[in-house]
Amino acid sequence: MSESKSAGEIRLIRLDRIEVLNPRDRGSRVFDEIVRNIKAIGLKKPICVTPRFDANGAEKYLLICGEGRLKAYQALGEEEIPALVVEVTDEDAFIMSLAENIARRQHHPLELLSGIRQLVDKGYTFKSIAEKTGLAQSYVKEICNLLRSGEERLIVAVERGAIPINVAVTIAGAGDNDKAVQAALQGAYESGALRGRQLVLARRVIDKRQRLGRAAGRPSTTKHSQVSTTTVIRTYQDEVKRQTALVRKAAFSQQKLLLVVGALRQLLSDENFVNLLRAESLTTMPKYLAERVWPNGSHV
Repeated sequence: MSESKSAGEIRLIRLDRIEVLNPRDRGSRVFDEIVRNIKAIGLKKPICVTPRFDANGAEKYLLICGEGRLKAYQALGEEEIPALVVEVTDEDAFIMSLAENIARRQHHPLELLSGIRQLVDKGYTFKSIAEKTGLAQSYVKEICNLLRSGEERLIVAVERGAIPINVAVTIAGAGDNDKAVQAALQGAYESGALRGRQLVLARRVIDKRQRLGRAAGRPSTTKHSQVSTTTVIRTYQDEVKRQTALVRKAAFSQQKLLLVVGALRQLLSDENFVNLLRAESLTTMPKYLAERVWPNGSHV
């Protein structure tokens, strides 16, 4: 791919001549802030576009970066916007747009995934992706490995600071083996990689990964999202998985309780053990447990 492009020039371009090349979602709060800033102090940085021609030979422009500013101008009722016009190929324009979205300091984690995935699909190496996005090559490599495993939920957690990238990789390597995943968390805690609130957040992520799967869905930016049959079915299936997991946990706890009750009954039938408990003034136990050990009401 050619990296060469002209230095560009600033022009006033009609909004209806600009086509968004790589559209993305934006929360209403963030968008409203962009609109207020532009209304108060004007456009501090022009958008970036590259010229093309439509089927009728009329000049149009592909938006490379500045979608929020473009939509803010539309919301304010403007007809033209200052734009830096550069001459680049379609592929260069697309890659520049992806890289700009990924490199933003406040990008959404799922935008990072989408951008890196598209760059990988186009055949870019870890090194070239790192150069284009400003991310560390090792970080890009680990993200790509997690993407290949379908671990979107873990990647989002990494981007939000809930789990370090090396811990996410270890958890992904454990697959769906709950004991291996818990061992990975324990190892991260003992090594100091997870501490305090971060450990709590990591456990929440793991719980969601077990109940809802590895893929992460983008939160809706509207107050009322449309409900479809697919959404209802997926919600039902997720709830069934959650309830099934709760039943399994309850059954496991019941089995452990039965083992404890059986062991206590056997120990309390030993007069020497009972005398030892009395000598240590250990003659009571929780009511819930006592009712099961002594169903007829007898006690030590």
